[in-house]
Amino acid sequence: MSFMYNPFPFDDPKPVNRPELSKKTIDAVVSGGTPAVAKKFAASVIESARESNRILAFDGYTTVDWKLFLNLVARECRIAGVEFVSIDQNKECFKSGEEIDNMIDPLLIWDTKIDPTLLYGKIYKGGYEGLLDEVKTKKFEENVMSLKEGKGKVVAVYGYGCLIPRFRKLYDVKCFFDITPKTSILRIRGGEYSNIGKERPDQINRVIRRCYYCDFEIAVCNRRELLHNSAIDFFFLADDPKNIVMMPFETFSDICAQLVKYPFRAKPCYLEGVWGGSYMKKLRHLPDNMRNAAWVFDFIPMEVSVLVKVGGETLDINFCTFVCKEGVNLMSKDCVEKFHGYFPIRFNYDDSYHSTGNMSIQCHSGSAFNREHYGEFGRQDESYYVCVTGHDAKTFIGFRDDADIPRFFKDIEAADTEHKPCDYMKYVNYEESKPGLQVMLPAGTIHSSGRNQVILEIGSLTIGSYTYKMYDYLRLDFDGKQRPIHTRLGEENVAQHRTASVIHDPQSPDYIVQRPRVAASGEGWKELILGENEQLYFSLRRLDFETECPQDTHGERFHVLALVDGDHVRVRSVAHPERSFDMDYLDIVCVPADMGEYVIENLGKEPVMVHKTMLRDGYQEVVL
Repeated sequence: MSFMYNPFPFDDPKPVNRPELSKKTIDAVVSGGTPAVAKKFAASVIESARESNRILAFDGYTTVDWKLFLNLVARECRIAGVEFVSIDQNKECFKSGEEIDNMIDPLLIWDTKIDPTLLYGKIYKGGYEGLLDEVKTKKFEENVMSLKEGKGKVVAVYGYGCLIPRFRKLYDVKCFFDITPKTSILRIRGGEYSNIGKERPDQINRVIRRCYYCDFEIAVCNRRELLHNSAIDFFFLADDPKNIVMMPFETFSDICAQLVKYPFRAKPCYLEGVWGGSYMKKLRHLPDNMRNAAWVFDFIPMEVSVLVKVGGETLDINFCTFVCKEGVNLMSKDCVEKFHGYFPIRFNYDDSYHSTGNMSIQCHSGSAFNREHYGEFGRQDESYYVCVTGHDAKTFIGFRDDADIPRFFKDIEAADTEHKPCDYMKYVNYEESKPGLQVMLPAGTIHSSGRNQVILEIGSLTIGSYTYKMYDYLRLDFDGKQRPIHTRLGEENVAQHRTASVIHDPQSPDYIVQRPRVAASGEGWKELILGENEQLYFSLRRLDFETECPQDTHGERFHVLALVDGDHVRVRSVAHPERSFDMDYLDIVCVPADMGEYVIENLGKEPVMVHKTMLRDGYQEVVL
């Protein structure tokens, strides 16, 4: 499920992965434009339809559009003298819009005093099955079964969830259209999608919220079940309706199986923000018409995709789809079971370099709150690693020892309701930022990335976006409106006991600003632990070396690497040196758990530093 509201419409062409693939796999990928793909697909069913009617099913991820493809298949059928019939399964089977609203709306928060932007709610767990009208569905099933009789006809059933187990026996050919999260959100923002049960799009933010708590949720579960059971005949990559790519499901499976043998990099998403800086925009050569790049979603599992070179084509594969296919090899069996199949850590850059101000003063909610109020898996933990700083950069974390916290709550309430400035420096502790500073931010920690720095943010399995802005400097957003503040949710969740002395105390369970310590070393290299805390299930480390640094996943834990100092390194397998990926400054690369021994080679002349994140010892016992 995606939860980014406004990604910039830019496709970064650089992070292309090049696994070695067989000629059979390469040749089985059908591209060249949707008309050519539709013609090839139609040819595969027309001849058999002359002997007996063929029932085709077209399912897909939220916002996919089958219209053009089906129109082209229909044209090919007419040319061949075969009748074509299409059936919208959602219209034929789903409950009425009013009935669906009555199921979903009570799960959403409508009180703007609690949730000013109507962002939050509780996840709908009923799947597509829960949306079916039983009387209508039985008629649909009877109709499709009757269409199996006879010959000379192609019947295309399309719609979200048309491949759920209940319907699967109805079809002769099963197809799935997949798209990337960024494309899905951009389609919503472009007015191309109405929520399930709706005839027309609602306000953008309301469409996205309902997608998150219903449409995306059930689409993810449906796709996971289909992938795990190999219940698909043809797999389609459908980000561009005019340039759909088709392949047999076994071909897609092989591409994923080969990719997971390599270190790989995801395709980032870039987002503007009022506090955004200029560093990443310049470094990544982003479009001039971007105001800034406040957030760089380099490796947020629910938001990114993976570019894979297959012959002459570059395929853009939803990362979550890849995780569903290769979760055990990518993460290990223990990890898959612990985190319900999700990739458990997320990575992004926060850029406030030469910006107009700090990120908002904020906190996140913990396990019990997220489970009770949102139906989520658990807590939202984060961490900051400072990569780049300018003058007077600060990282805000915890309260000052002398903070009058009740007074702080009154001041931020006055800021929200009366637009009075809050002297937040009286209340919130800060660290002087310099490259290499690592802080941990367990759920509830008040924090902010200050102006004039680039932060590598590393967080827990965060499916949603439970960020409670407690103070935002009376700032207006790009739309000219006051940015919303979540004082009530912030007060309920902020950890008041995490003060400056507590977070620096090695004897405290809230020791979250730690001194680095050496975990391992060898000739010309050392591995430092920058931060570990029992509240976080991941370990934050750094590899400092001159020429190369040996590493080993032991087949148990994936590693995620960020080149935080240095120009160019190569990450390569020891057993298969050809399985490698070259990283540039601030690139983020994932090393699959199944890789085993690997080496990071410095391809430059200066010493380098590589930030490394992995699941820590005992992560299996951590309460999410």
